[in-house]
Amino acid sequence: MAVIDDPGAAEVSLDPVRARLLAELAEPGSATTLAQKVGLTRQKVNYHLRELERHGLVELVEERRKGNFTERVLRATAVSYVISPSVLAAVEPDPARSRDRLSARWLLAVAARLVRDVGELIAGAAKARKRLATFAIDGEVRFASAADRAAFAEELSGAVASLISKYHDESAAGGRAHRIVVAVHPTVRREGES
Repeated sequence: MAVIDDPGAAEVSLDPVRARLLAELAEPGSATTLAQKVGLTRQKVNYHLRELERHGLVELVEERRKGNFTERVLRATAVSYVISPSVLAAVEPDPARSRDRLSARWLLAVAARLVRDVGELIAGAAKARKRLATFAIDGEVRFASAADRAAFAEELSGAVASLISKYHDESAAGGRAHRIVVAVHPTVRREGES
């Protein structure tokens, strides 16, 4: 997975044809093979591939001599991409602008910050050729009532606060601060899901 933090790369990746080419390039391919799959001419596919390559979204795997021309075989630089909110820096969501922890907008701002921060950490770890230590919990709980949901949130807040007070050491020499994000929101059901 790669996080796109360049506005130009974000714009290029959002074009429907280019997004389809990125998906097809999970496996290496050439303009000729891609043209057949997406129903465009090789020249049009080449144009789109050059733009994707210029923004670092695809990379050259090999070049093959085919008659009078050289066939370039490319692949996507990642299996999937996430666009960082920093791409729209002037209007990027900021949790500090609204402290209503029960609002969906605040949750979305926190999630946007999470995407931005983890994207930067992934890029830094890749540059340093180090692994990035992270941890996440993802689950689903079904509440019988709004009162149960509120009680759960209260108990969860207390448990997290207790763990923080137990392990937080402001004076730890060489210690490193970590951000904790816990979110509860209704599960989105998509067509075909039970």
